[in-house]
Amino acid sequence: MSSELALLNNYLIVGAMLFGIGMIGFLSRRNMIVMFLALEIMLQGVSLSLVAWGRFHNDFGGQSLTLLIVAVAACEAALALALVLMLFDRRDRLDITDWQLLREANQPPYYDEPQPAAPPLGRRDEPLPRLPLAGVRPDVPSDETDFRPNV
Repeated sequence: MSSELALLNNYLIVGAMLFGIGMIGFLSRRNMIVMFLALEIMLQGVSLSLVAWGRFHNDFGGQSLTLLIVAVAACEAALALALVLMLFDRRDRLDITDWQLLREANQPPYYDEPQPAAPPLGRRDEPLPRLPLAGVRPDVPSDETDFRPNV
């Protein structure tokens, strides 16, 4: 295997890993900010693959398409910011299920599974751990702090 083919192989593996991590993040999360970040990771994986193919074929087509992808990603980030701000302003949270009002008329609404209630904060069985007060000096013999033979 030539070094150019090995280099292309390595770049394509990293690009596929980026795309896969982004796809898993996009499909498994419901927070809109995390979903848009996962989408950006997917776009970067595709960009890396295009640049690798362009380098392998000694052509600037992959780099020019990557510039187009970066421009699209910048526009997508601006739209995502606008959508996130609008949803948070209307609903006070960023859960993707709040966009149900945009579904088509013949689609049934999505109902979330009820989560178990969290225990109240004031009533716990075990006490919370406490840190020592600031400024309390530990009991260390003075010969360990005054004389250091290794310095």
